[in-house]
Amino acid sequence: QVQLVESGGGSVQAGGSLRLSCAASGYTYRSNCLAWFRQGPGKEREMVAAIYTPSSNSYYADSVKGRFTVSTDITKNTVYLQMNSLKPEDTATYYCAARSPCAYNSNWYGRAYDYWGQGTQVTVSS
Repeated sequence: QVQLVESGGGSVQAGGSLRLSCAASGYTYRSNCLAWFRQGPGKEREMVAAIYTPSSNSYYADSVKGRFTVSTDITKNTVYLQMNSLKPEDTATYYCAARSPCAYNSNWYGRAYDYWGQGTQVTVSS
């Protein structure tokens, strides 16, 4: 029932910026956890960032801290990932994921996600 659709991917040179969007629909609950994952070629899928919707508390992987920012626009039911100072190692397919409902407790961001988008490609060249 929950549907996530990513957009905003593309190609950019190192040091550039992109903003990914994830439009969500079909949510029944007020409290949700939304996350961005990525999977580069030959690499495992990894979590990049996550956000708890009621309070906007966020989590970031060490590799993107200070460069990426996750945010939500409640009126548009959309979660964003602003990516600055992009590096070639950021090249990956980026996926939006959701867990609904989501309780804010220990390891709130690290538990399994139930719904996934189709992914959007991000390519960073040097």
